[in-house]
Amino acid sequence: MNKPITFQNSISNEEAALLPAIEFRGPIVVVDSEPRLREACRYLAAQPVIGFDTETRPSFRAGVVNRVALLQLSSPEQSFLFRLCKIPLDKAIVKILENKEILKIGADVKGDLRALHNIRHFQEAGFVDLQELAGEWGIEEKSLRKLSAIVLGQRVSKAQRLSNWEAAQLTDKQQFYAATDAWVCTRIYDRLLHTPKPKKTKK
Repeated sequence: MNKPITFQNSISNEEAALLPAIEFRGPIVVVDSEPRLREACRYLAAQPVIGFDTETRPSFRAGVVNRVALLQLSSPEQSFLFRLCKIPLDKAIVKILENKEILKIGADVKGDLRALHNIRHFQEAGFVDLQELAGEWGIEEKSLRKLSAIVLGQRVSKAQRLSNWEAAQLTDKQQFYAATDAWVCTRIYDRLLHTPKPKKTKK
């Protein structure tokens, strides 16, 4: 009889650092024009599950927070990087964020949505926060890096997190980093759903 899969409830930074890296290897589309935006949103509107994340240029000044520069929406196969420092938070994007039929999977979803609301108001629907969901499998960690380490056995690099997300051109490393952060959410979600939840012990 197969032993049921159980996830460890926590992992140290040192343990996570020893794991193999995970990186999105599919097509990455940088969306910085209206034609690309329309095409991207048509594709995403047909997806049942997409990964969700945002990036903001760090300010390095106390009390100063910049606007969201990048919105990442990724299917399991293709990732789109919406450069909100160059294009508006368009109605076509908002329709996806408001569509309860499209599941948007992220980590610290409330924080990302709060930042997007500073650009434009919308009524979000269909969002799943891995920070809350993972607790149902006994996982106590909250960071995406540690959730990936525990659930997938692979680490997500954070090397580009504090880079300039408003740069004229995103580097390849920035693109891989941003795409991976959204896409890996779909991988974690799928793995959780295919793993039976641990039985609660009676007190």
